[in-house]
Amino acid sequence: MSDSAISKKSKRSIWIPLLLVITLAACAAAGYSFWRMQQHPTSAKAEPPPPPPAPVFFPLETFTVNLGDADRVLYIGITLRVKDEATRERLNDYLPEVRSRLLLLFSRQEATALATEEGKLQLIGAIKEALAEPLVAGQPKQDVTDVLYTAFILR
Repeated sequence: MSDSAISKKSKRSIWIPLLLVITLAACAAAGYSFWRMQQHPTSAKAEPPPPPPAPVFFPLETFTVNLGDADRVLYIGITLRVKDEATRERLNDYLPEVRSRLLLLFSRQEATALATEEGKLQLIGAIKEALAEPLVAGQPKQDVTDVLYTAFILR
């Protein structure tokens, strides 16, 4: 055999083990990375936040009220969004008191103010204030978080 054939054979015999070592090192690194990812999950796999609690609504029958100014009539339906089920039950237990407070509030309104969007928004604030006070002494305040109009006719 010639010297060139021997040198090619020796170069080949060096490359095969070298490539085998590099391949084994790469496989070991990939296996270690996979194992570490399984041990420490990323924040993307974190549990999603719990869904918000379901809203608690308290619908009221519609009101027909003579307004304080002129011969105008207000036909209004509202649904209250309350903080919790206990507040809804308390409002239901004292429904005549709730309706009385609202009837008195509605009868004091003026048609010109209620004809505007700003007047309707102010009425929502007034409803919240009227219902916030305890219905009887010794009870907690009602937490009405929103007032939703279901009917609104001004004649």
